[in-house]
Amino acid sequence: MPLKRLVITGYKQHELGIFDEKHPGIRFIKKAIEKRLLSFLDEGLEWVLISGQLGVETWAAEVVLDLKREYPALQLAVMPPFLEQEKNWNESKQEAYHAIVAQADFYKPLTNKPYEAPWQFSEKDKFFLRNSDGLLIVYDEENEGSPKFVKRMADQFAEKTDYEVFSITADDLQVVAEEEQLQDMYQASDFDIS
Repeated sequence: MPLKRLVITGYKQHELGIFDEKHPGIRFIKKAIEKRLLSFLDEGLEWVLISGQLGVETWAAEVVLDLKREYPALQLAVMPPFLEQEKNWNESKQEAYHAIVAQADFYKPLTNKPYEAPWQFSEKDKFFLRNSDGLLIVYDEENEGSPKFVKRMADQFAEKTDYEVFSITADDLQVVAEEEQLQDMYQASDFDIS
């Protein structure tokens, strides 16, 4: 089955020890997501779906919005589990989230009420699995964190269907970091071979 609709999720930024948008790790996470998206675009990817949580999802949205310049048919859907999910975030995080939402091709909270209970997150995960062809998750089995719930649910769903689950692990991020650092060193060196 072609991969037309892909959910991207993973750790929240504080789970990765990232508290500043200038953290160098963000660049490597975004690059790893971009590499995966480019391979999926070659296979016909049309939609990326996120709930818009801070961290991997908002970084993925930024990657999608950048890729849209070269792949204008690629579309971004932001579907938070409840109204005003960003209400308690600091001002700069709210501004970044609102900028993503403003550029998204589709935006709609999954429930028409503010946060009530954890069931809203579980229902969001179920909705995303039912309405997509695959999941790309930045997740490492050795550092579970919040993504473990959607990962388990997606793995169980994939066992019964032709759903696909793709992971970006700590090892994958290490490879990307090393490639990027080599590229930086190469670009910084001023080789004159004349």
